[in-house]
Amino acid sequence: MTNLNLTDMETCYKVFRADVIKNIKITSDRFEFEPEITAKVARTGCRVYEVGISYAGRDYTEGKKITWLDGLKAMIAIFRFRFFD
Repeated sequence: MTNLNLTDMETCYKVFRADVIKNIKITSDRFEFEPEITAKVARTGCRVYEVGISYAGRDYTEGKKITWLDGLKAMIAIFRFRFFD
């Protein structure tokens, strides 16, 4: 949807130059943040680099709180921020 070749948008690790991020208004406060910031940065035409990170996933007993509903919300947000906002 953004023409970016990303393997995992939902890592929560993001680094930006100040001049890029200061001009972007963020409206999301949950899992929709990731697709929102990705779509809005893609629209600026800035180069986006993906760097590998170490990650150890948690299960529900260890505190994982994401559900299928959060995935659905993220998909709706991808569509919304690509075409409307």
